[in-house]
Amino acid sequence: MKKDDKSGIQFISQDEAAKVFLQDTGEDFAQFLDDNPLRDSYTVSIAEEYQTSDQIKEIVEEIQKIEGVFEVTYMADLVESINQNLTKVAIVMGGFILILIFTVVMLINNTIKLALFSQRFLIRSMQLVGATRGFIRKPFLLRAFFFGILAGIIASALLFLIIEYTKANIDGFALLQNYTLLYYLFGGLIVIGAMLSLFSTLQAVNKYLNMSLDELY
Repeated sequence: MKKDDKSGIQFISQDEAAKVFLQDTGEDFAQFLDDNPLRDSYTVSIAEEYQTSDQIKEIVEEIQKIEGVFEVTYMADLVESINQNLTKVAIVMGGFILILIFTVVMLINNTIKLALFSQRFLIRSMQLVGATRGFIRKPFLLRAFFFGILAGIIASALLFLIIEYTKANIDGFALLQNYTLLYYLFGGLIVIGAMLSLFSTLQAVNKYLNMSLDELY
């Protein structure tokens, strides 16, 4: 048995195939057959990005055109079943991610409002000494922007680690992965984190700027 790790092609000779058959079945056909009916064979590993049903069919058709190839076999039903299950898993995960995003947005918004609630009297004190609205907003917005970006980076790093761990422990999960989309997702998390923090902070600061002293209490 000869295997080329770089190309993903494994060669099995007639004699080696006979030995494997004997080990698996316990039957030695050499006792009642003069010739070895088994053929030399190649097992070809297909890259993950080409493991869809249509792409595998195209590969099989191309291999069958090669001179000297007697037959090309693969488990078509199993491939189709795996692809269908992966699609279902992707849909379920997409729904789960949407729920998580909604929950995170609500948590971030409420956390920022609570943090600024504790500083509402500081905002009023700055108003009383003549600070403009823009001057009051600036430090809060800058801090919110920084922490929003930091939160997006941390979330992206954790998500990347979870994906890599899942890919290493669940067969076929890598088929769902698209690095281009993944990088867009990471960038989106950072931008959304910064914008969400800015919007929530601006909304909360404006709320306390427009409140009367009695309403602050």
